[in-house]
Amino acid sequence: MSNVDWRSVFNPELAVDAFPYILGGLGHTLWIAFASMGLGLIFGLLLALARLSVSRFLRLTATLYISFMRGVPILVILFMLYFGLPVINIELDALTAAITGFSLNSAAYMAEIIRSAIVSVDKGQREAAQSLGLSPYRVLVGIILPQAIRLAIPPLSNVLLDLVKASSLAAMITVPEIFQRAKIVGGREFDYMTVYFVIAFIYWGICALIAAVQEVLERHFARYL
Repeated sequence: MSNVDWRSVFNPELAVDAFPYILGGLGHTLWIAFASMGLGLIFGLLLALARLSVSRFLRLTATLYISFMRGVPILVILFMLYFGLPVINIELDALTAAITGFSLNSAAYMAEIIRSAIVSVDKGQREAAQSLGLSPYRVLVGIILPQAIRLAIPPLSNVLLDLVKASSLAAMITVPEIFQRAKIVGGREFDYMTVYFVIAFIYWGICALIAAVQEVLERHFARYL
């Protein structure tokens, strides 16, 4: 049995040399993930409220949107926005297309998370607040949403983790995030495995940090249980 040259699997010198260049794309990776999370959260809340609306039209529209976005691969959405929209004379730069695509897609998942959290809040609290003469808006903002947020933190954190990892797909539409930069180094040095190990640890580090923040938030909100 021949000896394995482990440097062909992982080259420490290349990893050290390539790390600063690959890390240069971290800004794009984080911007895509957190901007998409923020925009998706706003849109997701609106979709969740539409799903809970007394209006049949709003419920049906939100349900169809959520079903479509959850059933179509995000890469297809990105290609539609970046390569498809120019057909109708709408051109988005790669970063804008990526954030738009991830925001629209993640909103569908967050809508269901938020809706489930809202429904999980005891109906008696809503009825008690209404009996005190509070408006529906004040009941929602002051009573329902604060409790729903506490319930939604773990699944919403998972959405953010998925966004961080899925941001690598933005490389397919030329966004220079860490995965796209790693591909450049791998092609130049004819060593993809080493740079893939590098970005694997970078993604792991980001996700571990987010998970740690999630635990802090959960402990904080647990005080009010």
